[in-house]
Amino acid sequence: MVRSAGIDVAVPRGWDAEIYQRDGDFTGQSAGDAGASRPVVHLGTFPLPSSRGDFGSGAVEIMNQDDLLVVLFEYGRESVGTPLFARSGIPRVAAADFGPNNMQRPIAGQSGAQYFFNQSGRAFCLYVVLGAHARRNELVPEVNQVLAGLTIDPE
Repeated sequence: MVRSAGIDVAVPRGWDAEIYQRDGDFTGQSAGDAGASRPVVHLGTFPLPSSRGDFGSGAVEIMNQDDLLVVLFEYGRESVGTPLFARSGIPRVAAADFGPNNMQRPIAGQSGAQYFFNQSGRAFCLYVVLGAHARRNELVPEVNQVLAGLTIDPE
């Protein structure tokens, strides 16, 4: 189990996980939220490199076809209630949601999916990368197992 900033994740055996605070200005902040610290959650079926971007750059490049990367990125309070974050509750993913063109930066063989949602009065982006698009039907249930072990408390 990893816990921080009102986020709890039950980490399956063999997975690596970290919750860290993203400080300073970043995309999605309003002027009133500038400089606020926001949690970022990374979970992977492989050892996460110490140097990686918020949405997994530096990690996706070392994934193999059996690997998964799950990213949960929190946006500011002003995002709650906007159309982008209208979906309520932690999403469950489906194999049909994944595509090679859904990656932040396409990598041969991999595919991704992105979901915006709100939970407990907080706004998030869930970004998931599969090591092999061809194995999405096998890999997606593992992602949903991790999401079932995720809880988000009000801020």
